[in-house]
Amino acid sequence: MRSTLWAFAVILCCLGSSAEAAGIQLIESDPALSGAIWYPCAAKPTHVALGRLSVGADFDLEGVKDCPVTGAKLPLIILSHGRGGFFGQHHDTAEALADAGFVVAAINHPGDTANDSSRRDTLSVLGSRPADMVRLLDFMLKDWKDRAVIDPVKVGFFGFSLGGFTGFVLMGTKPDYARIAGLCKETTGTCAQLHNGETPPDPIQDARIRAAVIVDPAPGLLTKDNLAVVKLPFQFWRSQFGGPGVGDGSGTERVAQGLPGKPETHVVPAGHFAFLAPCSAELAAAIPRICTDTPAGFDRVGFHREFNAAVVQYFREQLGGH
Repeated sequence: MRSTLWAFAVILCCLGSSAEAAGIQLIESDPALSGAIWYPCAAKPTHVALGRLSVGADFDLEGVKDCPVTGAKLPLIILSHGRGGFFGQHHDTAEALADAGFVVAAINHPGDTANDSSRRDTLSVLGSRPADMVRLLDFMLKDWKDRAVIDPVKVGFFGFSLGGFTGFVLMGTKPDYARIAGLCKETTGTCAQLHNGETPPDPIQDARIRAAVIVDPAPGLLTKDNLAVVKLPFQFWRSQFGGPGVGDGSGTERVAQGLPGKPETHVVPAGHFAFLAPCSAELAAAIPRICTDTPAGFDRVGFHREFNAAVVQYFREQLGGH
């Protein structure tokens, strides 16, 4: 890692806003917009229960449900989860940003969540994911009941795994489908569509995004050539050992070597799922695959203190705020 845990601990301490907890509003009115909004709140934190996940574990968020928003002209971060994930898998990062004076919004990507895999292995999801984020951003700036607290010129993006790929697309990258078609050996799903000559339309982009944090992105469709068009500042994180969706780490290393400019880059000596929020004992028992880190003994809790502080600091530098 580029910086020490102590340095990040000092940063996090100094970045605290007057808020004492993350306020949380759930987005539940539209299946295409199902998720949560975190924001500064002046009340003491409690637990917001989301209920039982399909894997048989309860999931809670730390914060205050429907607490009044504290502050004005707040930067906004939209968050994209990984393949087969859901909006709450980076809740600790969202909470840290909210505590530091940001509004954070995350939704489930329809057809590509833990509870809905209907589009997961199709080309269409590669185009629909950026559109989902544009829909979320439109909602936050135009329809959210507390939209007046947002500064619309201070918009950032956070994306993990396939969500990281989504961020690069929103910033201008056009996926290299021909490259993947040449590598595909499967005869079903996305590979079958590519072998049949299918390609989705050019994915949607969004010029309202001013900065991004890209975390261990799915590397297959990313090349030095199509990343060259990205002109926005971004912070880049990758795992040393990789995991499902990103391979053994060599793919994200290749992407890192082809990044335009000289973005702030961090390599974490762990596997892909280390970037997910630390698991409760119940969640670890229900889904050990996403809760067990490589190498054994890696301190996910300690790492996330470091990681969240770095993300907060980066967005503070790029978007301003309190």
